[in-house]
Amino acid sequence: MLSGEEILCSTRQVIAGLEALRGENHTLLDNLQEVLEGRTVAESGSVEQEKSGIIRQSLERIELGLGEAQVMMALSAHLGSLEAEKQKLRTQVRRLCQENQWLRDELAGAQQRLQDREQVVVTLEEQNRHLQFMSSIRKYDQESPPPDDKETGSTKESLDYLFPTDEEEQSQISQPHGSSAAAAAQQGGYEIPARLRTLHNLVIQYASQGRYEVAVPLCKQALEDLEKSSGHSHPDVATMLNILALVYRDQNKYKEAANLLNDALAIREKTLGIDHPAVAATLNNLAVLYGKRGKYKEAEPLCKRALDIREKVLGMDHPDVAKQLNNLALLCQNQGKYQEVEQYYERALHIYQSRLGPDDANVAKTKNNLVKDGE
Repeated sequence: MLSGEEILCSTRQVIAGLEALRGENHTLLDNLQEVLEGRTVAESGSVEQEKSGIIRQSLERIELGLGEAQVMMALSAHLGSLEAEKQKLRTQVRRLCQENQWLRDELAGAQQRLQDREQVVVTLEEQNRHLQFMSSIRKYDQESPPPDDKETGSTKESLDYLFPTDEEEQSQISQPHGSSAAAAAQQGGYEIPARLRTLHNLVIQYASQGRYEVAVPLCKQALEDLEKSSGHSHPDVATMLNILALVYRDQNKYKEAANLLNDALAIREKTLGIDHPAVAATLNNLAVLYGKRGKYKEAEPLCKRALDIREKVLGMDHPDVAKQLNNLALLCQNQGKYQEVEQYYERALHIYQSRLGPDDANVAKTKNNLVKDGE
């Protein structure tokens, strides 16, 4: 195929040839007219007239060809101007794209700076609220008599002992001196996956140091990565939700922690089954959360369901069952159900003595709680 420039050059050559041919035909026609005019009517021959007609037809075709060639030249010039305009527009588009990218980069930088400033503002507001709170309670500290240290220490010890979460216990048993098999045995088959164990221990360490500004983003980033790689409805996502809920609970963000635990419970029930030890662990964590908030009636059915699962899966005399009985006893004690409290403590004590021996620390603590309940 010919290029546009080649077609244009050929058209010019055709125009030049047609114009030359038109001049020659005009000359021939003029000569024939002179010959015909010099003769009389009688002498005029049909041959000259026929030649004259043929030349006129040829001139008409030549004029038509020249007209079409001129149209092609005009069309070529128009297309050339359109192409130039197109190139100009392309240049403008490229420039606008560059300017748009510059503006996007500038906007991203401005947004990042804004987020940094907002984070600083939030931190300052939180510090200000804390200082105001501390200032408001300082006068009560000065006016109130000192509390009974023995009673306060005893209550705190009972709460800390009877309300552990499964993730908190695993932070103690997953140290180097304890094997993963032992951890699984102590937790009744519920064990934090290996790929999350290091992250879990790191988060617990930061939280215990009060470095929530590190622990929370660490949990959220890990949760986002797990959801992208495995999907939201994955058991590992539920484990990460439990860990983040534990951090939120330590910050007294009970509503956020409850939402995360309920989400984790739904995932574990769907993926692992309603009678899985991990489901019991999540139910226990929810009961712990409600118990720490004083919502004992809401916590009791959760604790009972966790107890049913552990009895069914682990057996009636497993140490985890005893732990759940202790939790349930404390919930009933805070509701004034003292008869049930005694039954739960006695059963827990029997399990600990038969499975762990009379010298185990859990035996002593359960006996102490039983004595307090009798008093």
